[in-house]
Formats: sequence, structure tokens, C-alpha cells
Amino acid sequence: MSDFYIPRLAALIEKASKENAEAFEQAASKFADSLQNGGLVHLYGSGHSVLPCQEVFPRYGSYVGFNPLTDPRVMWNNVLGAGGVRELLWLERTEKYAEKFLDHQPLNEGDSIIIFGHSGRNASGIDTAIYAKKRGIFVVAITSKNNLDKPATHSSGMRLADAADLVIDTCSPIEDAIVPVEGWSRPVSGSSTVLAMIMAHELIARTADQLSKRGVELPVFASPTIAGVTLHDTDVIYGVYRERMLEAQKKHLPSFQATMRGE
Repeated sequence: MSDFYIPRLAALIEKASKENAEAFEQAASKFADSLQNGGLVHLYGSGHSVLPCQEVFPRYGSYVGFNPLTDPRVMWNNVLGAGGVRELLWLERTEKYAEKFLDHQPLNEGDSIIIFGHSGRNASGIDTAIYAKKRGIFVVAITSKNNLDKPATHSSGMRLADAADLVIDTCSPIEDAIVPVEGWSRPVSGSSTVLAMIMAHELIARTADQLSKRGVELPVFASPTIAGVTLHDTDVIYGVYRERMLEAQKKHLPSFQATMRGE
């Protein structure tokens, strides 16, 4: 083994950068449309794919308009037992569950959503993509196209890439881990989550660039360790975020009420 993790990961980053150049621009343009019009760019994932959602917002260097849809039932907070990995692995493969979670979220026509999923075969992500598209939301899948040769397991016959409007390829290998170890039967050091986060940060940057060219600036989180930045500045940005979320919830209310009536 001549290379450990970082050189191998760097090679995948470079490959993904080149192969997704056009997709990045298309996604950034759509996201800028959503944000300029007062809408949201939602973020969804299950299991380790929740981590890119948390990495995008809220965090220093990101800005108002992103909305992480984090369901604690498909996030693990324990290895075994209640809230453990085995439970979420079962739940994220259960069809129609995600719809019950999404019914309560302020997803509106004209919004966008990024759905993260390495294999792209779990019901959680596929159901979310189908749900969002029915509601006029632009769907971007961040997944690995290396998994497209594997058969779909969803009843629709689709994988996440099939259900999305646009696919951004992490280029992560099917096995995810990228470092072979002599004498071991399996490689170590996973790549998919790190690559998904990098793809997301590229979209954060390109969307900001698109908005800037339109004369739009959104409040950016900055670390209070920077001279002149205080925790109060962070609270101000949370206030702007709250206002945008309240507007989204008001817009979503009629469709939510219709759902509760079974319409």
C-alpha cells in the first residue's frame, strides 16, 4: 500500500470536480432561483447521509435559506439498543415512512432540495425525491453513480438517481472504503460522506456566486472568534432564518391542512 487515505480521497475529489462541472452550475442556478424568490433549499439524508445536511446549515460560511430536514428516527444516537444503528437501517428501508415526516415540513413549490445517499437504493431518499417532485420542488441527488449497476429495491423500480431532476456524482466506490490493508479482507476508511460534504460546499459557493451576480446577498454565519464578530451577530442571522421559515410555513399551511383532511 503506497498511499493511505488523503491521496486517494484527493484523487476522487479531483475526478468529481471535473465530472460534475456542468451539474454544479445547473444546480446552483436553480438554488439561486429558489433563494432569490424567498424560498428554501432543503437538505435530506438518513444514516450517515444526515451528516452533510448538518454540515451545510447552520455552520460558519453558510447562509440563510438552507433548511436541514433532520429526522432523529433515521439518525443514530446509539450503536445498539434504542436509537441504534439497526433500527435506522430498518426504518430508512421502509417505504412510505418518509412521507409521514415530510408532511409536516414546509416544502413549497419553487423550492429546491438536495437528497444525500451513497447507494441511492434506500426507500427514505427515493420516497423523499418522489414526494418533492410531486410538489414542484427541484430535486438534486448527491450519490455515487458507481451504484447504478446495482438493481433497484424500491417498489417503484427507481433508485435515487432515477427519481431526481439532477444527479451529482461523488465518484465514491461501491464499497465506500478506499484504503486496502495488506492481510485484511476488506478496505478501510469510508469516502462517501466526506465527498458528499465537499460536493455540498461546492454548491454553497456556486449558489452564492449566482446570487451575487443577481445583486442578492444573504446573511452569512461568521465565527465569533473573528475580530468584530459577536454572538449577537449570530442571533441576528437566526432571526432572519426564523422569519424565512415562518413565511415558508404559512405558505405550506393549506397543503398541510388538506393532507390532514385526507384530501
